[in-house]
Amino acid sequence: MLEHWQSSWYIISLSPTRPSALEPIPKHKFTKAQEYPDGTREDFLSKCESGAFDGVTALYRSNDSTKVTGPFDATVAAALPASLKFIAHNGAGYDTIDVGAFTARGIAIANTPTAVNDATADIAVFLMLGALRRATAPLLAAQRGGWRGARYELGHNPRGKTLGVLGMGGIGRNMAAKARAFGMTLQYHNRRRLSPEEEEGAVYVSFEELLRTSDVFSLNLGLSEQTRHIIGAKEFAMMKEGVVVVNTARGPLIDEEALVQALKEGKVWGAGLDVFEEEPKIHPELLDNEKVFLLPHLGTSTFETQREMELLVLENLKLALTEGRLKTQVPEQKGAKL
Repeated sequence: MLEHWQSSWYIISLSPTRPSALEPIPKHKFTKAQEYPDGTREDFLSKCESGAFDGVTALYRSNDSTKVTGPFDATVAAALPASLKFIAHNGAGYDTIDVGAFTARGIAIANTPTAVNDATADIAVFLMLGALRRATAPLLAAQRGGWRGARYELGHNPRGKTLGVLGMGGIGRNMAAKARAFGMTLQYHNRRRLSPEEEEGAVYVSFEELLRTSDVFSLNLGLSEQTRHIIGAKEFAMMKEGVVVVNTARGPLIDEEALVQALKEGKVWGAGLDVFEEEPKIHPELLDNEKVFLLPHLGTSTFETQREMELLVLENLKLALTEGRLKTQVPEQKGAKL
């Protein structure tokens, strides 16, 4: 909990909200709510420096707001008013925020880790099945009136295959539970081993063993400087022949040039991708490769999940304004004196 917080608040939202979006916030507890839904980074920084947001205590943002303000880096952290104490981020991933810079400013950050688990894991399983069945070529052929097409070929069943999950957080565990229903063997690597209750029979292995022994390799971890290109040419070389790679986390976790080469060489049987290294741009050799089953970052794109995410953001704001704390503060700030 923050040691000092105000009796009245000024909220600014950098993300579009429904007309009733701020209803869960006790209105008598703040003096103003303002949206900044469009503009430029230069304009936003200028407004910050001019004092336009002085008095703001809580801020609501999402990854989509990055196209308006740019990343929430040290420059933004320095420009935001001294009154700011909370950022409620609408998204499980928050690699667009420099947590260290905001922690140094004494600003607490929350994300939405639990709300996205089901929908993202559903997409991961969908992509896994599409890649295993080499569904791209016949799907495109059917849409063009060519039935299965000339390049149709047999695929693989998931049953009996080993799913390796890199990053066994909420999404990874959810995917593992769904994959279990397909008769898959489960193993994982994490920064720390889970409790037996959380593992639910999944086997904890080293990163190297996960690479060597997984038939399907799923990335379910956050993006940081430490995890950028965690899968590259060296890691692909260690994988089993004919591995299927699934990524619903962040595109830059994989070196896409190395993935393109591994697909060409046949090391990777197929890839199921919802995220890309330079979104919204997709590597042309991934677009043109029928071994790749891809989606344009649809992991959380359901009515239900978007509602759950927004409600969790608003719950964080409500707790911030009424109790001076956040429900889902990011783990990097654990133990930090804010």
